[in-house]
Amino acid sequence: MSRKDSLDSSNENLILDLSFEFAKRIVALHRYLQNEKQEYVLSKQLLRSGTSIGANVNEAQAAQSRKDFLAKLSIASKESRETLYWLRLLSETGYLDIEERHVHSLLEENRSLIKILTSIILTLQGKKQ
Repeated sequence: MSRKDSLDSSNENLILDLSFEFAKRIVALHRYLQNEKQEYVLSKQLLRSGTSIGANVNEAQAAQSRKDFLAKLSIASKESRETLYWLRLLSETGYLDIEERHVHSLLEENRSLIKILTSIILTLQGKKQ
């Protein structure tokens, strides 16, 4: 499946770029949580799910079929939702302060990734949003 067949190139680059930039922010947050808050278990879960989003989006670009492409994007969507869970849990247990601008923007960025991935998946499945 060619990349042009799967998505409009501007949307494709958008999700690749957004998920990569999000992963970089997650890595920085993981470092902060470990170094400043001495939180190792939840931050590791956040690191795994938050960086997995972009990895699966990137892997989808080499999909061997439309079904494989959708499967990888579906995994990225699930990882996005898991990441939101860990961010909320870290906030509600006092490791992060949702009132801080960078935490709030990270949550919003995560929600945007979920919306974009959901939109792409539904479009490729031929379903209306």
